[in-house]
Amino acid sequence: MRDTEKSYATPESASSGTVRQGNRAPSPTRGFLLAARKRWNMTDLGDFSDFAGDDPDDSSDADRDRPAADAAGNGRSERSEAAAGAETAAAASAAGGDGVETDSGERDDAGSTDMGGVTDEADDLQFDDYDANPVGDERGVGAIAVSQGLRVSEDPERTALRAFVTAGNRERVRLGKYLVVPYPDDELLFCRIVGLEYAQEFQADDATEIHARRAMRRPADEFEERDFKFMAELEPIAVLFSDRGDLKRRMVDRVPKPQATVGEATDATQIKTGLKIPEEGVFLGHLSVGGEKVRTAARPPTIDYRLNDDYTDGDPLVFRHTLVAGGTGSGKTHASKNILRQYLSAERSYEMDDGRQVQTAVVQFDPQDEYAQMHDDNPDMDDETARRYEREGVAHGGHDDTLALVPKMAGSSYPGANHRAEQLEFTIPFSMARDLPWLVAGSSLNDNQYPALTELLNRFFRNYGDSGTYKQFLQFLDDPALKEELHESGRVHEATFDAVKRRVRGVPSGVFDQDARPITELDHELVRPGGLTVVPTYHLSSSRAKELFVLAVSALLIDDKLSNDPSSDRIKETPVVLGMDEAHNFLTDADTVQARKVIQKFTEAAKQGRKERLGLFLITQDPQDIADPVFKQVNTKVVLNLGDEDAIKSVNIPPNLEDKVPYMEKGQMVVYSPDNSEPVELTGLSTCVTRHGD
Repeated sequence: MRDTEKSYATPESASSGTVRQGNRAPSPTRGFLLAARKRWNMTDLGDFSDFAGDDPDDSSDADRDRPAADAAGNGRSERSEAAAGAETAAAASAAGGDGVETDSGERDDAGSTDMGGVTDEADDLQFDDYDANPVGDERGVGAIAVSQGLRVSEDPERTALRAFVTAGNRERVRLGKYLVVPYPDDELLFCRIVGLEYAQEFQADDATEIHARRAMRRPADEFEERDFKFMAELEPIAVLFSDRGDLKRRMVDRVPKPQATVGEATDATQIKTGLKIPEEGVFLGHLSVGGEKVRTAARPPTIDYRLNDDYTDGDPLVFRHTLVAGGTGSGKTHASKNILRQYLSAERSYEMDDGRQVQTAVVQFDPQDEYAQMHDDNPDMDDETARRYEREGVAHGGHDDTLALVPKMAGSSYPGANHRAEQLEFTIPFSMARDLPWLVAGSSLNDNQYPALTELLNRFFRNYGDSGTYKQFLQFLDDPALKEELHESGRVHEATFDAVKRRVRGVPSGVFDQDARPITELDHELVRPGGLTVVPTYHLSSSRAKELFVLAVSALLIDDKLSNDPSSDRIKETPVVLGMDEAHNFLTDADTVQARKVIQKFTEAAKQGRKERLGLFLITQDPQDIADPVFKQVNTKVVLNLGDEDAIKSVNIPPNLEDKVPYMEKGQMVVYSPDNSEPVELTGLSTCVTRHGD
């Protein structure tokens, strides 16, 4: 504040309605006191004819320090003298409480006194170090309060950071809103609102019959905000500072000054830096609070949220695995299509061990026949939406290189009528069971039966070679001489032999060795740099058949990715995103040998994925059913609406976001990616970037 003369009122001059000239207030605190004492005003006293106390200083700190700018409205002011207060109260009571005469003789029916130019002058009595608009375009909403302590601590439970919110700003303050508080040296405290509270302004008991009756008679729109303090509890997130022209963040290591102006964060760079959101990467959605997108003064005004997609700060997050969890109707398929489409962008590639830059291949298992639609443009996308996506760097439009790799099963046919993608049938050769014995375990096998199955398969393939079929294996098991030989040699007990035989016959018929190309010969079709391969299972006749096809293809990909001597160099040398919808059906933690084998394989894939350029993209409505060894390897969790309490607890997101999940609308999501950003709420794209739906 400049060292110029200011007008301020003394208690004596205020009571007479005059203002004297003088130097500016000698201190910020004195300035606020003088500004407050410029107001002299009484409002409707209703059922009361006098004040409860006579002490002229018996008013709250917030009342004394209330900015003088509010005096022109509906505010009350503290009394300079008890006697003057009593006289004015009596006068108001005698007048019926309908208004108060000002010193100029004019009546203010709103219960406020017109102080002429005093209010504007009082506004100039502010802190020297803090302006009303401290940071660019940020708007002040209040000031840091110390009435209940002011502390930042390494222990969040011991942090005490609260702000008083002025009456004119209270309607737009919401839980979760991001704020900034300036330090005197131009650093900023970036924080968010985690609690809101009304507190009494005056020392009066408003939980009484007389107060309740007055409130019931008063229209709702006559609620007097200034009768109460509105406090916001703040959670410090980071300190923002400039380093050679670049805005950076560090952990909160200092406390803001008392009465520092609190402003709404409206600068995109500050918000992204404060939340550690990368400027570039895979687009997921727009930052939001309570379902409303965060707006800034920039163009576009929204804050785009992106996943780290380069090697600057470690491996790209796609290879550290993603989980999309949401209930029926939450928009998880819509969101998943939007995300996967970004991975298929022509501009996106990843460096392999030999230095080559290679585009990602996406292999997506599709239980509802929805993902092959990504081949087609969205007919609901208008030109303006497309231009907006382009401005924000969001890949959109149908992906031409999309192939529906269709499992062929006897007695089932795939309609494929809801998309225009190319279709190619495949079958599972029984030879895959040599390395994956659990493929032919029709139902659960115990620890004794699984080794017996392995023994039988090894003996079978020694006799028949890789050309041996499932039908031949069943005939092989029908040989009574084989059963007797294995029993007498002590290799397989006859009861165990019979149990294995029953379970092998429980495999759905028509899965193995159909009239189509074996999946083992389709590695170049299955994995294509920049290509999307969809494996639909909607048409298959049983859940067991779906499980067999999904796990067989998954195992083929994982084995070649993790092997030092792969069968397919194409799979080994291409970055792969392995997407699995309804993942809870395939990766559940069950107490059977084959289930443990499957989980072990996917756990290895998850652990070695970042090195081998293999990313898991799991989609589910029952995240609590996914086996822990796999779940623990997931870095990025995208959580949409979930109604089940166990499901919400299982995703293990911060409590403040966990409470929002059951109330989120379609397309709203919480993203918890510790290696990418602070946990945040997002709103997804309302228009799918590819075709979606019927």
